[in-house]
Amino acid sequence: MSATPLPETTAAARKARPRPALFGITLADWLRIAVHIGALIPLALLLWDGAHNHLTANPIQEITFRTGKTAIILLILSLLCTPLNILFGWKVVLPLRRPLGLYAFFYVCLHLLIFSVLDYGLDWGLIQQTIAEKRYVLVGFAAFLLLLPLALTSTKGWMRRLGKRWKQLHRLVYLAAFLAVVHFVWLVKSDIREPLLYGAALAVLLLLRLAPLRRAIVRVRSRPAR
Repeated sequence: MSATPLPETTAAARKARPRPALFGITLADWLRIAVHIGALIPLALLLWDGAHNHLTANPIQEITFRTGKTAIILLILSLLCTPLNILFGWKVVLPLRRPLGLYAFFYVCLHLLIFSVLDYGLDWGLIQQTIAEKRYVLVGFAAFLLLLPLALTSTKGWMRRLGKRWKQLHRLVYLAAFLAVVHFVWLVKSDIREPLLYGAALAVLLLLRLAPLRRAIVRVRSRPAR
């Protein structure tokens, strides 16, 4: 005679159960909604401030700075998702990497568009001269060129086409983020505390991706509670 199955009371069983939905929307859906809203708020504030003449005495410089800063923040947040899963087992945040990364690229494109159209009036000769002469512009443009193929190949179709090469390609995001931080440091010149803070965050995220440290964290997290 088979034994009567015991109720699922273990921690593993509780984790395996589907999380209840709030108002019929799952936690994953709420997080995606939050990402979309949060990523669009800086753009909405920028449009609001522009419509009400709140963009300081140099509006072009202000919107250039704000779009670039938003791009760096979103890029770092996209890189934060995997470490959160490593540290806490939050798999629900992993699908957020793609929208955060694409929103970061969107703000990078805005940043570049403002620079080339509003600031330099599409004067390609002057733009090329500026890229060649100003190092912060050069590394910023290099970061854009690295992010461009990542954005274009962010779909599931490209993941299937590229196979293992897709992960290798998308590791370039760390180099792009590093160049973006360097761009910020060289741009502000004097008070570099804020860009260095982003650089420190990026360094921690890179450290957490190291295989030995990642395995050690997973082992510690997997130990049963006494």
